Amino acid sequence: MTSYEEAYAYLERHVDALKTNRTGDERETEGEVFDRRTLLTIYDMMTSGYIDMVHYPISTGKEGNVFYATDEEGDGMALKIFRTSTSTFKRVAKYIEGDPRFRGVTGNRWNMIYAWVNKEFKNLMRYSEAGIPVPEPITFDQNCLLMEFVGDETGPAPQLRDVILDDPTETYDEVISFIIDGWKDAHLVHGDLSEYNILMQDGQPIMIDVGQAMTTDNYNAKELLERDIRNVNAFFRKRGADIIDDKVVFEETVNGKEEDEEEEE
Repeated sequence: MTSYEEAYAYLERHVDALKTNRTGDERETEGEVFDRRTLLTIYDMMTSGYIDMVHYPISTGKEGNVFYATDEEGDGMALKIFRTSTSTFKRVAKYIEGDPRFRGVTGNRWNMIYAWVNKEFKNLMRYSEAGIPVPEPITFDQNCLLMEFVGDETGPAPQLRDVILDDPTETYDEVISFIIDGWKDAHLVHGDLSEYNILMQDGQPIMIDVGQAMTTDNYNAKELLERDIRNVNAFFRKRGADIIDDKVVFEETVNGKEEDEEEEE
């Protein structure tokens, strides 16, 4: 069985971002803490053939950091490492406890954070299967999530807020479809949709950070839906897009007829 020190020596050769500043069982890199469990999880992903190298950090979020990784063929992926701190646990616990899919998941912060990673993976799967553009999920383990890298050889795709839109109304219509189709087809509501968690690649919006997304049967799903609509409309209104009234989008999302029902009529 591979020892921790052997695994760490291996990781030093395969994780460019890893630094050897050592405090007990922790190594820090770019503000992210690689604790013993996280390092061993990355090692397992490498020896299982998912990852060959972990390169540079892509972004830093509220729950974790995302790193650019490659497989043995050199194809890029995004490795999201969720923090295991108490503050992260407190932030995500309400989203786990309120999700019927994870009913009964309680206890220590590790259980909650692992459930959160599982939840984001499942949400990505549901959105992807519904035809909504999100990073394709690859695998997850412990507090690490591996998914499609959204970007090119120059780096990650920019956030919507940083892009000059050729046709703001066209992009707006696509983002609104994320909300409507997400509710009807994936049976999810993002709950935190804004210009900060939509990437733009080749002129097309791609939704990210779906860990907090809740199922539509959640007790406050409609409240989260209203917030998503309000945030999206506020941003695109400033960009000069033709906006659909909040109430109209809400009614179309919740009470609008499915396409197959309309065809039957």
